[in-house]
Amino acid sequence: MKVVIIGGVAGGATAAARLRRLDENAQIVMLERSGYVSYANCGLPYYVGGVITDRRKLTLQTPESFHDRFRIDVRVRQEAVEIDRESKAIKVRNLETGEVYRESYDKLILSPGAHAVIPNLPGIDNERIFTLRTVEDTFKVHGFVETARPASAVVVGSGFIGLEMAENLRDRGLDVTVVQRGGHVMPTLDADMAAIAHNHLRSHGVKLLLNSDVTGFEERADGAVQTNLAQSGPLAADMVVLAVGVAPESALAREAGLDLGARGSIKVDEHMRTSDSDIYAVGDAVQVKNYVTGQDALIALAGPANKQGRIAADNICGIASTFTGSQGSSVLKLFDLTIATTGLTEIAAKAAGLDAGYVVLSPASHATYYPGAGSMTMKVLFERGDGRILGAQIIGTDGADKRIDVIATAMRAEMTAADLTELDLAYAPPYSSAKDPVNMAGYMIENILEGRVEQLTWEQALAPAEDEVLLDARTPGEVARGSIDGALHVPLDELREHLDELPRDKRLRVFCQSGLRSYVACRILMQRGFTCANVAGGYGFYQQTVLDQEIRRRGIADCGVTV
Repeated sequence: MKVVIIGGVAGGATAAARLRRLDENAQIVMLERSGYVSYANCGLPYYVGGVITDRRKLTLQTPESFHDRFRIDVRVRQEAVEIDRESKAIKVRNLETGEVYRESYDKLILSPGAHAVIPNLPGIDNERIFTLRTVEDTFKVHGFVETARPASAVVVGSGFIGLEMAENLRDRGLDVTVVQRGGHVMPTLDADMAAIAHNHLRSHGVKLLLNSDVTGFEERADGAVQTNLAQSGPLAADMVVLAVGVAPESALAREAGLDLGARGSIKVDEHMRTSDSDIYAVGDAVQVKNYVTGQDALIALAGPANKQGRIAADNICGIASTFTGSQGSSVLKLFDLTIATTGLTEIAAKAAGLDAGYVVLSPASHATYYPGAGSMTMKVLFERGDGRILGAQIIGTDGADKRIDVIATAMRAEMTAADLTELDLAYAPPYSSAKDPVNMAGYMIENILEGRVEQLTWEQALAPAEDEVLLDARTPGEVARGSIDGALHVPLDELREHLDELPRDKRLRVFCQSGLRSYVACRILMQRGFTCANVAGGYGFYQQTVLDQEIRRRGIADCGVTV
C-alpha cells in the first residue's frame, strides 16, 4: 500500500507516524510546500517575543529525523498542484527546481491546513505588513524586529495570534495598538468575559480600538505604515501584523471535485473520509461537527488536527476509528492572565436554539490560607432543562487551565451540573480547595435549577423598575470603595437584625463582591418571606464588565474579601 500525505505539521505528520506504527511495510510519502514538515506553530509568537530564543526548537521533526525513525519519504518545498482522481496520481511541483512530476497513490491524505486571511485593501502589499502562519513568516517578522528595531506596531485582529503577538511585541518594548472590527476581543469569549481581557491589555499599556474597520494602508515619508480607519483618524506605526483569521486551504480539493462545506472547507465523514473513498482529509481545512450542538463547524486547533490525523491513519489500516466532533477547548496566555475556554459561548448557545443559562463565580485557585492563591473568574453555561454543561470561560492568574480541562472532560461525558458536584477531584492546600471551583459551579447551577435562588444578570439588575431595589450585602469598607447609586446597604452578617428596615413590597436585587455572600443573603431573605434575586458575579464582575476596571487577583478570598 502506498499512502501520500499532502501537508505536514499537526495532522499530516501525526497521520504519517501512526501509519508507520500500524503498517511497517506501507510506502509513505509526505509532501510539504514549506521548508518545514513538522513545527511548533503555536509557539511562533514566542520566538518573535524572545521567549523562545533558539529557532531550532521550533522544528519538531525534520525530513531526516522522520526518515531515520519511521522510514518515511518526506519532501519539503514540494507543492501538490493537481489531483487526478481517476488515475490516482498527484501532479507535484518542486519549488526549488521548478520540475513537475507525478506521484501515484493508493490512499491520499489531505492536510493542507489553513492560510492567513489577507483582505483586499489598498496598500496591503507594504513590506512592513506581516502575517504569522508559518515558520518562514516567523523568521521574517523576527528578522525585521531584530534589524529595524521598530518602536511601534499595529495589530489588526484579536484572536489567538493577534493577542499573542500584541503581548510579545509589547514585552519587547514596542508601543502596541490592537484594532478589532467587532466589539470585543477573542471570539471564544462572551462580551462580558472579554471585558476582563480588555482591562488587562490596557493595564499593560496596549491600546485597544474596538468596533474599528481598517480601510487601507499607506506608506509614510518616514517609512512607517499608516493604517486608515473608517471610524477614527489614521494610525502610524513602524510595522503592522495582520491577524484577522484563517481560511481553509481547500483549492486543491475543490479543483479535484471533492465535496466542500462551510467557507470552502473540505467535507469529511466521521472517519475523516472525503467524498472520494480513497482520499481522507484532516486538520484546519476540514469541516467537523461541534460536539455540543452537532452542527457543522470549522475549528482550527492543533488538538483536533492531531486526533484527526491518527483517525485517518487508523481507517486506512482497517481500524474503524471515528472523530465525534470538537468542543474548541483552548487556552491563551495574556501577560499575567490565563484565558481558557471550552464549548459554547452564551451567544453561540442562543444561536443554536438552546435554552441556556449561566453562573459566574470568582473562586481562588487554591486554599486562600496557603500563600500565592489567585482568583479566577468563571462563567459556566448550562442547559436549563436538564442541567447539561454547554461551555465554560475561565480567566485567572492560576488554575484556569486545570479547571477548563475538567469541565471539557465533563462535557465530553455529557455530564450535568449534578454530576459536577459529585466529581472527586484532588485536593491539597497548595493546589485547590476542598470544594473545588468545578464542584462549586455545579452547586450554583443546581441551586438555580432546583429553585433555591433566582439569578439576575447585571443588565437585568440595573434595569429601572419601581417594584425592585438593589441591596448591597458587602461590608462598610467594601462599600466605601464603590457601590451602585441608590442601593440599600446591609452587611450580610447584620442582615437578620435589620430585616424590618427592608421593603417587603419590592423584590430585592441582592449583590456582594462575588455572588457568594449575596446567595447566603437570598436564602435568609426567602425564608423570611422576602422576594429576592441574586446578581450573578457580584460587584467585582460589575467593576470589570461595566466600569472597565481591573480588579485585584492576589490575596482575595472566594467571597471577594481581602485576606
